[in-house]
Amino acid sequence: MTPDTPQSDAPRFDGPLAESWIRAIAAAVEKERSRLTDLDSAIGDGDHGSNLQRGFTAVLTALEGLRPADPGAVLTKTGTTLVSKVGGASGPLYGKAFRAIGAALPGPADPATLAEALAAGLDAVRLLGKADPGDKTIVDAWTPAVAAFRTAAAAGAPLPEAAAAAADAAERGARDTVPLQARKGRASYLGERSIGHQDPGATSTALIFRTLAETLTT
Repeated sequence: MTPDTPQSDAPRFDGPLAESWIRAIAAAVEKERSRLTDLDSAIGDGDHGSNLQRGFTAVLTALEGLRPADPGAVLTKTGTTLVSKVGGASGPLYGKAFRAIGAALPGPADPATLAEALAAGLDAVRLLGKADPGDKTIVDAWTPAVAAFRTAAAAGAPLPEAAAAAADAAERGARDTVPLQARKGRASYLGERSIGHQDPGATSTALIFRTLAETLTT
């Protein structure tokens, strides 16, 4: 794509937008903490909401005074903080994901670049959690979100449109975990009793993608 094409003047995902996204996630997690905890109480340890709330509160503190020119520094700091501050499975999984996204964003990103960064986050989750689509995990929301973002970006969609498509896909993916039997994590110990419940990790993943879409459209 040449610099004089219309897309060249489109907004890019930069450091301030990355920080706004993380702050939006923290606010959304605070608002939805009880719901995430209720979902986790049905098939897990009942601490998903509180763990994420504690983690993103720590992230906000870590970001104070950080004014980087690139989004990678914001997201890498986010991931490192989540790994060190959040218990259970969600801290390492989301921490590694954000660190991978940050590593893939050395500078302001266009839709295609951000799509591949989000794909790197998914790869990190799958590598650590050893989970595949259909296992009733974070992966079930993250996988369709990345696919939708890539498709929209390839079609020339601007960042807000691509992110909205990804958020819609993530929310569908989270809902689609309801009839699944868990094959990974604490929920897998329940066997068939895990059927009929929405996965809390897929739900928080959908929340993360929805906040990205909202951040990019404001």
